[in-house]
Amino acid sequence: MFLAPYFTQQGSQILINAEQASAFAKDIAGDFNPIHDVDSKRFCVPGDLLFAIVLQHYGLSRKMSVKFSGMVGADTALILPSHDDGNINIQDTAGKDYLHIEHAGETSHDQALIEAFTRQYVAFSGQNFPFIMVPMMEKAGVMFNPKRPLVIYERMAFELDRLDIAAPTLALADTKITVNGRRGDAEFTFVIEADGKTVGTGTKHLIISSLQPYDGSAMDEVIHNFNAAKARYLNR
Repeated sequence: MFLAPYFTQQGSQILINAEQASAFAKDIAGDFNPIHDVDSKRFCVPGDLLFAIVLQHYGLSRKMSVKFSGMVGADTALILPSHDDGNINIQDTAGKDYLHIEHAGETSHDQALIEAFTRQYVAFSGQNFPFIMVPMMEKAGVMFNPKRPLVIYERMAFELDRLDIAAPTLALADTKITVNGRRGDAEFTFVIEADGKTVGTGTKHLIISSLQPYDGSAMDEVIHNFNAAKARYLNR
């Protein structure tokens, strides 16, 4: 299982430490958001890692949606429910909700397919910044606070036409952002392809806080810092 280095499971309980979460963000997702750095004061586990664990444990269904209700800190003990009726709530041992999953239709437990889909989705998701978000924000004339960026992965959903596929790929189809005061609701639409044909579609929603007018120079500095952190990590 390719996820084995990134979490620890004891029965129905999983634990993710800061080093595991940060390594997943950087090595698998290509995500160098400072919030996933081990020493970040606002550290949180990547939502994509939680989704990947869900897929590995419960399988890949033709129709799935995931909604996050809280940011998971390092070493938070989460419970994977044994009962699955199509609605799954992931909570910590104190009963606090972190994500809700709904799924329907045929479900595959083929680990090769699940790994291929997971890697493709996570790689696509890792392109959020700067490749997808920056052009979208520039077009809308807004941006997050460069001194304290806060972008929250709120929810995601997709639907597949079939599961008899071997090498799915994901590609961006469209983006849009709705501005409500200092909050931006961003939506990315993507297509899922296999064997040269579209086999599914999906959407990802993000919340961008503390919006301000777009400043090209400030954003260039954010991108420079992002690329510098990536280079330091890859050349370590």
